[in-house]
Amino acid sequence: MSENFTTRELDIRTGSRETVYDLTRECESFLRDAAHGRDGLLNVFTPHATMGVALLETGAGSDEDLLSALHDLLPADDRWQHRHGTPGHGRDHVLPALVPPHATLPVLAGHLALGTWQSICLVDTNISNVNRKVRLSFLG
Repeated sequence: MSENFTTRELDIRTGSRETVYDLTRECESFLRDAAHGRDGLLNVFTPHATMGVALLETGAGSDEDLLSALHDLLPADDRWQHRHGTPGHGRDHVLPALVPPHATLPVLAGHLALGTWQSICLVDTNISNVNRKVRLSFLG
């Protein structure tokens, strides 16, 4: 692989309840090792059919607001065709259509070029799978 492209896979434990997991620190740590002060792009990807990546403010209630909105849009009930796992699990398989499993972000001088209140978050409504993988890739 080219020295201009670096990737790392993370193991994340999201817990046994719906969650918005702030991944920003892990992304910054990866860039310290991979970017070496260069400009480029960070790609965040999760290879799961029931999880997404979102940019949002955390800690001020937006993370809970997102989960609440997803509950309204994707109720955990028996309407879903996909019917294995916990009741309503089919909705978890629809989540990535609304919250995609990837994000590509600008990196300037080796640092994430996020807005003041933006954080990189995993959105996980699947309470049956708490062990998750995330692939971080830097191209610069």
